[in-house]
Amino acid sequence: MRILVAGGGIFGLTAALALRDRKCEVTLVDPGPLPHPLAESTDISKVVRMDYGADEDYTALGERALARWRQWPELFHETGVTFLSRARMEPGGFEYESYELLRRRGHPIERLDATAIVRRFPAYRPGAYVDGYFNPRGGWAHASGVVAKLAAEATARGVTIRAGTIDAALDGGEADLVVVCAGAWVPLIVPELASSLGAVGQPVFHLRPPDPSLFEAARFPVFGADISRTGYYGFPVDRDGIVKIANHGTGIALAPDATRVVTNAQESELRDMLRDSFPALVDAPIVFRRLCVYSDTADGNFWIARDPNNPKLVVATGGSGHAFKFAPVLGEIIAAIALGEPHPLAAKFRWRPELAVRGSEPARYRGEP
Repeated sequence: MRILVAGGGIFGLTAALALRDRKCEVTLVDPGPLPHPLAESTDISKVVRMDYGADEDYTALGERALARWRQWPELFHETGVTFLSRARMEPGGFEYESYELLRRRGHPIERLDATAIVRRFPAYRPGAYVDGYFNPRGGWAHASGVVAKLAAEATARGVTIRAGTIDAALDGGEADLVVVCAGAWVPLIVPELASSLGAVGQPVFHLRPPDPSLFEAARFPVFGADISRTGYYGFPVDRDGIVKIANHGTGIALAPDATRVVTNAQESELRDMLRDSFPALVDAPIVFRRLCVYSDTADGNFWIARDPNNPKLVVATGGSGHAFKFAPVLGEIIAAIALGEPHPLAAKFRWRPELAVRGSEPARYRGEP
């Protein structure tokens, strides 16, 4: 079968590899370069974790992905992850439900009170966070490095990667099946999904701390800072001396091809958070900032489905800011659904135009990046 994959981000590359494993003839089209500087998949780091509140589907998928991430030690750093709260964890809350589900599934997570947080993580302002947990299983991956690795692997395994516009490729009629993996640009390519998918910009900041030792992984692992309320998450200092902190909140709705600008208000909000949470970063210079544009679904679940009105078209998108961590297993899901194979998550990721994004605010928490 000849398959055209449109888009070379984490959805497209993993799909191309999985389809090639099934002996398909695969061509991937992307404007390039890969990794593309505007893609949701692109940055110095992305979180890898299993913490998903009470959602057993994503938790189990995270467990499978984590086992495979460990096979890429040059790109994955298992620092552990912390999810901390400004108030006591309570049933129904993201931190509490994540903690309880992971504990029931046998993970060695450690609950932390205010005293333990300050003792373990000296960069935190005493008293800012009073409850939460540390999960030693998880960490972060070098995002752009992963995309580059997957692109090279795809080429080596016989996937044809071609530079070009995706809409022109779709008009070519060269494939038996087209899999559209174009992220926030999907509504421009498949207009019928314009009310079901939204492009949402989230601010990302790279800071250079004056004292990097405070932010080393052993004392400052990947974190969610009361994320279900604030949206803030971040990473330990990398080998270039950079601490990345970003927001995963409601974001800014925008056209996918709009100019992407981090606003003064977003930077001011970051400084307020740093002042309250990480005083040693308050005056740290911001050496890079970007607006990471998500492809959002209204319910935060991925959109991986055949078009019910076009048997030649499959859409795989809707990462909603939390798909990258599933890179080692995502392509298998896309390939199975694209080829009509049964998959236990097909119903969760189904074609669901009844859930409209526009006119309704996305959930504050969609499953941290």
